[in-house]
Amino acid sequence: MNPWSDLSASELAVLDLTFWSPGLSRDTVSTRAAFSKTRANSIIASLLDQGIIEETGPRDSTGGRRAETIRLHRGLGVVLGVDLDATRFDIAVMTPDLHVLARHGEDINVRRGPGLVLARVRAAMRDLLAQCGADPRQVLGIGIGVPGPVNFEAAELVAPPLMPEWDGFSIRADMRSDYAAPIFVDNDVNLMALGELWHLRRTLQNFLVIKVSTGIGCGIVCHGEVYRGANGSAGDVGHICVDSHGPRCHCGNIGCVEAMAAGPAIARMGVEAALSGESAMLAGMLAESRAASPDRSIDFQDVAQASRAGDVASNMIIQRAGGLIGQMLASVVNFFNPSHVFIGGPAARVGPLLLASVRQSVYQRSLALSTRNLEIQYMPSGEDAALVGAGVLGMREAMRGWGRDLGRGWSRTRGFQPEEGRA
Repeated sequence: MNPWSDLSASELAVLDLTFWSPGLSRDTVSTRAAFSKTRANSIIASLLDQGIIEETGPRDSTGGRRAETIRLHRGLGVVLGVDLDATRFDIAVMTPDLHVLARHGEDINVRRGPGLVLARVRAAMRDLLAQCGADPRQVLGIGIGVPGPVNFEAAELVAPPLMPEWDGFSIRADMRSDYAAPIFVDNDVNLMALGELWHLRRTLQNFLVIKVSTGIGCGIVCHGEVYRGANGSAGDVGHICVDSHGPRCHCGNIGCVEAMAAGPAIARMGVEAALSGESAMLAGMLAESRAASPDRSIDFQDVAQASRAGDVASNMIIQRAGGLIGQMLASVVNFFNPSHVFIGGPAARVGPLLLASVRQSVYQRSLALSTRNLEIQYMPSGEDAALVGAGVLGMREAMRGWGRDLGRGWSRTRGFQPEEGRA
């Protein structure tokens, strides 16, 4: 059994509150859970006795007696978060309250296939656990984000355009040889949304997160929960058509916003501007790249850098991309009516011009009521949102008891036991 499988509904409610807002006082728990102070104190005492939560000392005084605060007990074990992008992966070992103990990142091409990529991921996970003085038996849950559509229950990618060799591959089964803890896989932008939800302590209930990178995806938070849809493909906005006469996308359709405004499209427009003589700055960047290696070219961030430096052609490219992203978003905003749209991924490093172009397009094309209180901004949680979101996924879904059979074999003293070690 896992450490929380036998908890009552009231204990799980308090545990969930404690997870989302570490450092709560007993009185705050009582108020948010709608329990009497006596009942809340009784539940907290029970969780303290079981070693599931711990007191973290008194808050700063605001007058009167200083309130004791609580969090998930860091002695429970660790959680592993993995953010796998098209060209890189990042891994973190975290405490149950998502304090990062150690992390590692490296460049890798997901098109090389699951065997090679996951072998590197597993090796890095082992190294990080050893660095923290932990072992696989102490892992409470694992959250993994991937750049493609995911069948959440099966933890499998489904026809991912950027990862053709991963279709139907079971990441959970691959990891199961090393870990008995429950393993959860989700689309990377859903994890960005979870990370933002964690950063905001669930104060916003309905918002969108747009990732602009090699592709374009959308994480949807509805009533304080990530919405995945019937089959896990909700938010795949990169393949919404914005130009019926546009280029063919790698998905096979014409004029997808991803084919016209994602990182590779911006880089391609930058190369065209360099070769046509429209931008001396981009031409210089291209020549410098090719001098280093004939196979190298300029990329998304080169165009962004030139734009920030005032290059007219680069500004036009960024404005065009932002306008197309905003055109796509206008339809989504009209449909969903979010309070906020957060833009993340490498696009967050472009600067104010992209954000202004997106805003202008959305406000111009959306209904007045949909945008009356809408805020569009870069993600306040920064570039680690997906990695934190992976930790949220692994920890929270494990606590929920999702697939409890996946978490059987947990011992308070020995942690999770592999199959051969179970009675």
